[in-house]
Amino acid sequence: MSSLITEDEISHESDLVWLEDVMALDYVRQSLDRLPTRRGKPAYHRDGRMVGYAILGPGAKASRSSGTFRRRVFWLLPHDRDTDPDGLYATGAPAEAVDPRTVAAGIKGSKTERSEGGPPSTAMRELGITLPL
Repeated sequence: MSSLITEDEISHESDLVWLEDVMALDYVRQSLDRLPTRRGKPAYHRDGRMVGYAILGPGAKASRSSGTFRRRVFWLLPHDRDTDPDGLYATGAPAEAVDPRTVAAGIKGSKTERSEGGPPSTAMRELGITLPL
């Protein structure tokens, strides 16, 4: 879950690869998966679809016990807001969800009003603050 991902766990990321335009998405789910390589598109074994993944730099170390690397994978399920806007996540977002506009290599990202499905607050509108683009 994103709330359990710490910055030190993703400090060896050198780049993020997006498989689709995430600027059109209110949120993406993220997880740390054990993968056999530092680079390349990982196999995907969940329902839904993978929308991105991290590439690790040469300083990333494999697990001594398994020989795998922990890499972030970004994904969506069939009942997420992008395909079911009036469904379960019409408002709110899954625990592991973050606004993709707040994510970068080595930065875990965060939830925003947009990712939570709500309009900007009155205070944000009064101050002229807009969500990250």
